[in-house]
Formats: sequence, structure tokens, C-alpha cells
Amino acid sequence: MKVDESTMQAIYATAHGDTGMLKIQKTLKPLVKSGEALVRLKAAGINFIDIYMRQGSSAIRVPIPFIPGVEGSGIVEEVFNDVTVVKPGDRVAFVGHLGTYAEYITVQASQLIPLRENMTFYEGAAFPLQGMTAQYLVNELYPVKPGDHVLVHAAAGGVGLLTVQWLKHLGAHVIGTVSTREKAKIARIAGVDDVIIYTEEDFVTETKRLTNGKGVDYIIDGVGKSTFAKNLEAVRTRGCICFFGFSSGIPDSVDMIKLQMKSITLCGGGLMNYLSSREELLKRANQVVEGVTEGWLKLNVSHVFTLDQAPEAQRLLETRQTTGKLLLTIGEGNHG
Repeated sequence: MKVDESTMQAIYATAHGDTGMLKIQKTLKPLVKSGEALVRLKAAGINFIDIYMRQGSSAIRVPIPFIPGVEGSGIVEEVFNDVTVVKPGDRVAFVGHLGTYAEYITVQASQLIPLRENMTFYEGAAFPLQGMTAQYLVNELYPVKPGDHVLVHAAAGGVGLLTVQWLKHLGAHVIGTVSTREKAKIARIAGVDDVIIYTEEDFVTETKRLTNGKGVDYIIDGVGKSTFAKNLEAVRTRGCICFFGFSSGIPDSVDMIKLQMKSITLCGGGLMNYLSSREELLKRANQVVEGVTEGWLKLNVSHVFTLDQAPEAQRLLETRQTTGKLLLTIGEGNHG
């Protein structure tokens, strides 16, 4: 039987709602346009942004139907005739292009990251979003110094584990919040100095105790609604809080008087704002890859699912039943 090479398998969000809205379908393979490359995907990252989009979050609303996923790795299969930065056969990774829960995707060639030969496709799909997020969180919004006390929420999650390792590399004292004792063990292995199980302890009380009443210098918060208000109490006078995600929901409005009374710096982080050029993209990606190569930054791929298991993968992430990085394996053959 002849294979139809013009089609592919993909997961579609057919409506906004729960994971039951995710359906695997056959669809047309995308065609390259000016500046683009066609990538045959080998692996895709699963992230909370995929869940926000599927739910129809007001903060990130995507028209229905759509193929989820913004992070992946694979092999360049075709390029438009004006592309010079990559060529067919190149191994690449990328982040920020919607549609990675599929066998193929077209990507702006200038936004593809060359994947080193010593990295697998699984690693290539595991590092872009969370690794470069950790990179800017500790280097840009609050340049972390040796001895700084930093509180990381969801320290056993995908971003959390990489951020913790980067903070320890910079010499910080890390306090991490987690939801279970099992996750506490994982956070300690990553380097967290003091773990707070927020389902059993009040993280403000514990943070104040661990800092002799002072509060931490910097708080990194990708959880949002359930943690954000209390951050204002846990941070020190003239400290900094960064909000970069909302896995528990969008936080309530901030009481500006509380910021003023303690001279708190409050900032928001979004990775794509720190990838404004190819040069910046490659600089941040290379710093992550160098950390992995040198061994002080370890990518924790905890679960790998097949494409048709995407609904279950999102369900497990959404209900906080996982740690580390979740991936989809796509297509047949070697994923090394």
C-alpha cells in the first residue's frame, strides 16, 4: 500500500476544555514559506502553557481548532530557497512555535537551535523552554550573587529543578516549596538547601524562620494564585519577586501599598521577550547546553509518552502528579 507523504498525524484541541478535547487526527503536512524550514519532529516538550491554551485561558487564548505544543526537536527535512542558516538533515531544537504535537512543523529558520551531536532528541526537546527560562530568571531579572537567599516555588517541577541547579551553581542558598514528601526528596537531590512542604507547613512562617525573620532576597514564582499574595510577606525589604507562570491560576490584583511599604521590586517574566534576536536565542541556548555538557545542569526527563498519549500526559501534569520534564516521542526510529 502506498504511503501518502502529504499527510501526517497530529493531536488537535477540538474545543476549549478538559483533556477530552484532545484528539489524534490525520491532517495535511505543512508547506514551507519564505524564511521557513520543515522539521520532522522526533520529540516534543509538554508544558503548562499547553494546558492554558487547551483550557482557553483568558491570558493565552488560541482559536479552535489548533495543534498544541510550543517546544520540540527533530530533523530539518526541507527549507525554502531563501534559507541559509540551516539545511536539510540538520538536527535542531526550538521553542515558541505552536504545533509540536505532530509529526511535522514549519518553523522560522532563524529561530532554530542547532542540536549538538552529543545531545539526544529527547534532550533537545527538554531544554529550550525550561532551560532558557531558568537562564533568564537567575541572570536578568535579579542577577543572583553568592550568598543570596532565593525561594523557588514548585522546586521539583520542570523549571524548578533547572532553576535550583543554576542557583546552586551561582552560590545561592535555595529554599524550595513542594507539595509532597516524595517531591521534597527530588528537590533536595537537585540541590535545595531547605525544603518546605507547603501542604503541611506555611511557607511564609518557614521562610521567615529560615532567614532569621528577614525574608528572602528573591522569589521565583511560576505557581501564581495560590502563592503570590504570601510572597509579599516572605520577601525581605527591598527584595524582588518574579512572576513567570500561573499553574494554580492567575493571581489576584496586587496591593500596591504593600509593595511601597517594603520597597519590593515586582517583575514579570516571559521567555519569548528574552529571545528577541537569533544572537540572543543562541547565547541563552548555548549557556544551557554548556551547563548540561559540563555536568552541573542535569535535564530530568521523568516521563516519555507517545503522541496518542498526549491527553494523559497533560492530565498528569495538570494534576501535579509528575516531577521534572514530560515529553512526547514522535515518529519511528532513533531518538538519540
